[in-house]
Amino acid sequence: MKVTIITVAFNSAKTIEDTIKSVLSQDYPDLEYIIVDGGSSDSTLEIIRSYQDKIDVLISEPDRGMYDAMNKGIAKATGEVIGILNSDDTYMSNTTISELIALMQQRAVDIVYADLIIVDPIDRHKVLRYYDSSYFHPTKFKSGWMPAHPTVFVKRHLYKDFGYFKLDYQIAADYEMLIRLLYVHQASYAYLPKPAVRMRFGGASTANLARNWILNQEIIRACRANGIATSWWRLLGKVPFKVWSSVKGKARLRAIK
Repeated sequence: MKVTIITVAFNSAKTIEDTIKSVLSQDYPDLEYIIVDGGSSDSTLEIIRSYQDKIDVLISEPDRGMYDAMNKGIAKATGEVIGILNSDDTYMSNTTISELIALMQQRAVDIVYADLIIVDPIDRHKVLRYYDSSYFHPTKFKSGWMPAHPTVFVKRHLYKDFGYFKLDYQIAADYEMLIRLLYVHQASYAYLPKPAVRMRFGGASTANLARNWILNQEIIRACRANGIATSWWRLLGKVPFKVWSSVKGKARLRAIK
């Protein structure tokens, strides 16, 4: 299957080259790469253009935020499967995409996902948190659980059938999207039990308490909009469990090393 990877960027000069190299180093044989830049004012575009012969589609223009940029990439994608890797993320190894697509084909599913590690923004080898996606099930959306979105690969037809990211969410449009696909429309899925992506701390959903407040408000709205009953108390209940799962995940990561 042809796979499209979409990277969205805005003033990402400090990190975008790591992301590009991570995608270009993948051993998957049929890969399309799309980068959507929101009209950066730093050297982001200059760095991207230095790899232009290896990038299939480059869009650089003002947008309405990262989800608008993702939608532009999806609209241009020609792959049967779409993955989204943001401009401060990298894949764990050069076989990551091959492993996820092999799982998708073996299990004959529409969506695959894996674990994710959140790392120090300067030292990418320093793990701050382990996001264990194994605890996810569609019934757990009401408790604030979702698969780690940067690890999610989706059959392109699902976006065409059920719609793109909604632009009235600042942070949680990916959460709402996955509710639509996995809970409302019951898309088939499979989980790869290993970390697939390194995410630098400080992204849209990890930046600070104020952003987390907005995130959780939007999670509640996304759940209720799709017929899932939830509350602040349900979401707060996930906190100690997430801490414990992160501790277990980091221990597992050290054992692998």
